[in-house]
Amino acid sequence: MRKLMIALASATALLASSAVAQEKIKIGAAPYGLNAEFMQIWAAAMQEHPAVKSGEVELTVFDGRYDALVQQDQFKTMVTQKYNAIIFAPIDVDAGAAAVQSAVDAGIPVIGSNTRVNSDLLTSYVGSDDTISGYMEAKTVLDKLGCKGNVVILEGPVGQSAQISRLEGNKKALAECPDVKVLEDQTANWSRAEAQTLMENWLTAHPKQINGVIGQNDEMALGAIEAIKAAGLDEKSFAIAGIDGITDALRAVKAGEMTSILQDARAQAQGALDLAIFHARKGNYKPQSDIWAATYKDMPWNDGKDKNYNVPWTPVTADNVDKLLATRK
Repeated sequence: MRKLMIALASATALLASSAVAQEKIKIGAAPYGLNAEFMQIWAAAMQEHPAVKSGEVELTVFDGRYDALVQQDQFKTMVTQKYNAIIFAPIDVDAGAAAVQSAVDAGIPVIGSNTRVNSDLLTSYVGSDDTISGYMEAKTVLDKLGCKGNVVILEGPVGQSAQISRLEGNKKALAECPDVKVLEDQTANWSRAEAQTLMENWLTAHPKQINGVIGQNDEMALGAIEAIKAAGLDEKSFAIAGIDGITDALRAVKAGEMTSILQDARAQAQGALDLAIFHARKGNYKPQSDIWAATYKDMPWNDGKDKNYNVPWTPVTADNVDKLLATRK
């Protein structure tokens, strides 16, 4: 009888520990905003993660509305509601540090994704090197111009890590072409509409002088193309570049209107979510996304212990554009 009681107690304890291990965890994703397609792809990829679809993870995706104060309030909500982990793509590289501090003080791990924050408290970060993409896109413009002529630069939101790093890359490429003059350089806040308005004004202010457009994302490059077309000019006579590989940009690349570099939103999102689950489970977790083994074999999981996971850039070319477009259907 005593042996039976011990066996039953052991079985009960085993079931209890198993139940705790499989208890649903609550993860919040805090992107800077969801207006544009790139972050919509990022958010959708999180919802498609195997752990979310199976119900293991209860995921809430917030909309930061491109406002640092909104993001700070969202962190307060997640801290109050005792989320198990937070994934953060901040709108402001400095302002986001206070939000990270508040979560870490509450014992909640914060995983960075897509954009960076000036904080050494992040548990880990999954993203792409924006300095590299800034250099790559500017170089495609400058190569087409033969290192001569005049360009304009459409920047992202001032103070966001992508804007800062892509501008650094832009300037590195421009330094290699001292005969190229930058006629205008201004933020259009990742917005196609704002970029179109700016480009319309610049075409008026600099008639027949602008040869190239360096758009720090695809939305802004596409806005510039719309302005060029509206002015009755041939967009193919300009050298135009963007970054992200959103659907309309892929179509524009195929049409010969611009160049783009794919930023893999799915890999950044699902990689960050795997790491968030790993740390929420105190290391008792194996990654479930296929990005580690199938997509990026040169970005190993390394038992979830790395501080930085660098997702490579993929230039969009005539050879791969149709394959990329097929993934958006």
